[in-house]
Amino acid sequence: MSDAGLHPGLVRPRPQRRKARGRTWSATVRALGPLALLALWWAASATGLLTPDVLASPAEVLRAVGELWGNGQLPDALTTSLTRSGLGLLIGLATGLVLGITTGFTRLGDELLDSSIQTLRTIPFLSLVPLFMVWFGINETAKILLIAVATTFPMYVSTSSGVRDTDPRLIEAMRSFGMGRFALVREVVLPGALPSLLAGLRLSMTLSVIALIAAEEINATAGIGYLMSQAQSYARTDILAVCILVYGLLGLTADIVVRLLERVLMPWRTPQGATR
Repeated sequence: MSDAGLHPGLVRPRPQRRKARGRTWSATVRALGPLALLALWWAASATGLLTPDVLASPAEVLRAVGELWGNGQLPDALTTSLTRSGLGLLIGLATGLVLGITTGFTRLGDELLDSSIQTLRTIPFLSLVPLFMVWFGINETAKILLIAVATTFPMYVSTSSGVRDTDPRLIEAMRSFGMGRFALVREVVLPGALPSLLAGLRLSMTLSVIALIAAEEINATAGIGYLMSQAQSYARTDILAVCILVYGLLGLTADIVVRLLERVLMPWRTPQGATR
């Protein structure tokens, strides 16, 4: 006789069955939002609710892409902007990683550095633009360092938090086997802090695009920001829309790259929202 027969008040539990969603379905659902915005944009332009002096139509933006790509301006601007963003991001990630490991793994490093870094972290990086112009002029150094500063602190906070959350019993066990400090960080601490490191990478990559926009306002003579300033001078809303979309695509690409890294480095984790 079953438990339900012995105890009439009990109800046999029925575990919820989760339907597996294919990648095609997931990609389709993710595309619905952008497609809906594009349809609204097209409809507003076609009906005259959105005039070209306010925002160019999607067709005009596509023609502007062809124009800029054909004369070489868009490829050159992309190369310049990606170089600035990439160099600043690399410097910021390396600095944040080293500082995060230092303060998260050693008590002396935490006591010496953390309070100062947390104070600097509260300063908006946009407020540093005038100071960097005074220090470094209007050359590439100021632009790259501004991006580096913006991307250092998210990586620092995530790394420091991830290192502190490493199981201390595991660290003591490895020390008892004679593992040195650097080997301990490389073999135990960093793998254990990997989820936090990837979270910091995602935030830093997103901020690198935001900081790039601010950096290219510093008397840029090349890059996407320079294209925007030129388009603003001639009221070319089609080119302005192209530049804005390029910035958005750069941020989206950065997010996709981190998602792919998460799948490769942490294959045991399910995609966010898959259990609901």
